[in-house]
Amino acid sequence: MANFNVTVQPTNNTNIVKFSTDSFLTQARSYEFKNIDEAKNSPIAQELFYLPFVKTVYISQNFIAIEKYDIVEWKDVQDEVADSIKTYLENGKPVVTETDTTKKIPVTVYAETTPNPSVMKYVANKPLVTGIFEFKNIDEAAQAPLAKALFTFPFVKEVFMSANYVSIMKYNVADWNDITMELREFIRSYIEDGKTILEDSMLQKAENASEENNTNTTATKTKEMTDIDKEIIDILDEYVKPAVASDGGHIAFESFDADTKTVRVILQGACSGCPSSTVTLKNGIEAMLKDMLQGRVQTVEAING
Repeated sequence: MANFNVTVQPTNNTNIVKFSTDSFLTQARSYEFKNIDEAKNSPIAQELFYLPFVKTVYISQNFIAIEKYDIVEWKDVQDEVADSIKTYLENGKPVVTETDTTKKIPVTVYAETTPNPSVMKYVANKPLVTGIFEFKNIDEAAQAPLAKALFTFPFVKEVFMSANYVSIMKYNVADWNDITMELREFIRSYIEDGKTILEDSMLQKAENASEENNTNTTATKTKEMTDIDKEIIDILDEYVKPAVASDGGHIAFESFDADTKTVRVILQGACSGCPSSTVTLKNGIEAMLKDMLQGRVQTVEAING
């Protein structure tokens, strides 16, 4: 019998709680069930609807989210629900069953240029991964089948995955005009065939390293977060990360030196090694932090992930 860890995670909606697991429940597909009839292809959702307070069940990759009616408070029932989900999964029962096993998931993928001329972003109409995953070579991708498959192309140098996109860094020997369509079609077919994107072991590693990779920093590993550390992270999360993600990259807080007033950040994906990243740091992030933190920050330095 497989072992599953199920953790309770509140959301911004007080009526919705996420029950996250350390294994993938679905690959590149999400489900929403509003009643027991809609859940006919999901035995676990059907079981959950027998609880009188369950209004809606959402299933996606590595979590089940439940929206409740107001007749109960989550604090009174969430542990019991988590235990029932854990028991169900450990008994090896299916999460979702398809009536037509040969049916493919309709998928579209489009290619999008990034500020880094060596990186192309491939965006799917389906969620691919939960979190941030970066692979510098095929050995690092041993537990990430999609990334491993991409490394079989001789011109693929690095692979970065987050949310619904894959960013690919190429070697200079290839021109995007010659390889973009080939990579786009390969990724589209791979997802449409329902192949595994990440193995459970990769998800477990990511969760052990940090919660959703949002605080994977030296500061959190070596010392308690200070108030200014938290302020910097909040600013990066709200004002910088969305823009960076739209360009196929990721930025993470690494540390802050109060003596030199220096912030160090980690650049990943399209941002790593990007020729314009220095300009972005100095004219964008550094200027923003200086202004919003009223002189408590003077310099921003980058480390390529």
